[in-house]
Amino acid sequence: MTPGQIYRHSHFYMGDDGKPKPKFFLILAIARGGDVVARLLTSGSIGAARPEQPACFHGDPYPGFFLGVLGGNLSTKSWLDLRGLDEFDADLLALNIRKDIIALEGTLAGTVFRDALLCAAAANDTSRRQEIAIRDEAAKIP
Repeated sequence: MTPGQIYRHSHFYMGDDGKPKPKFFLILAIARGGDVVARLLTSGSIGAARPEQPACFHGDPYPGFFLGVLGGNLSTKSWLDLRGLDEFDADLLALNIRKDIIALEGTLAGTVFRDALLCAAAANDTSRRQEIAIRDEAAKIP
């Protein structure tokens, strides 16, 4: 797993029908100790609550970073959800990848990824530990 990679978790939560539902997530950084810092992606703009401009939005009720149309299975407008998300255990992620529960969908790179990182680092729900890892990752991108 590498920062910038987008994955699809096919069993992220259980739907009202009792069946597992998928979610996409973006790996932002690897924290000290190897835990994976990530944020979910969403395609739901929820009206004007998730603006496209400015791309980085820290307001209520849904802070996010507008990514645009990423392609592949992400064929509609997508936002990086800046609400807090616990770090993932790298070993458990790797196991779920081997079991085909989690699959690589694509990669976000360059200035868009750097801008998304800086936006996520400054989000209210980002822990200090996550912020350090995210800013360290952003510093690697020219």
